[in-house]
Amino acid sequence: MRLWSLHPSLLDRQGLVAGWREALLAQAVLNGRTRGYTRHPQLQRFRESADPAGAVADYLHGLYEEAVVRGYRFDASRISVQDTTTGTAGNRTLTVTTGQLQFEWEHLQRKLALRSPERHRTGPVPDPVPVHPLFRVVPGPVADWERP
Repeated sequence: MRLWSLHPSLLDRQGLVAGWREALLAQAVLNGRTRGYTRHPQLQRFRESADPAGAVADYLHGLYEEAVVRGYRFDASRISVQDTTTGTAGNRTLTVTTGQLQFEWEHLQRKLALRSPERHRTGPVPDPVPVHPLFRVVPGPVADWERP
């Protein structure tokens, strides 16, 4: 399971589709609808939020919005928590460190070099690294929950 902190626009087709599927699994775990993956380290930051189900729903909305931009047909009705007045994401935020973003950027570039060379970028990490709308960037190292 990889729940990227990077902005969904940086992902290739495979990454965006896999991210959607994995975030739906994370939603099921956080809502107690599955027994698998309950201890997955990628879920730690969602569990630490005041509203884990809402945070993962907002994460899914970010992926959904990118899918719409690309003309993909993700089913937004699969997102379990929505703002009841607008049907969209809430205004929750989680933090992500600069070190985590750099780690994820480099990890993504290794993946893209193999499966989507046209999206692979060489050179320095962009400053600032574009982040998923759920996240606010703070200084710091790679997250403790990350498994390199």
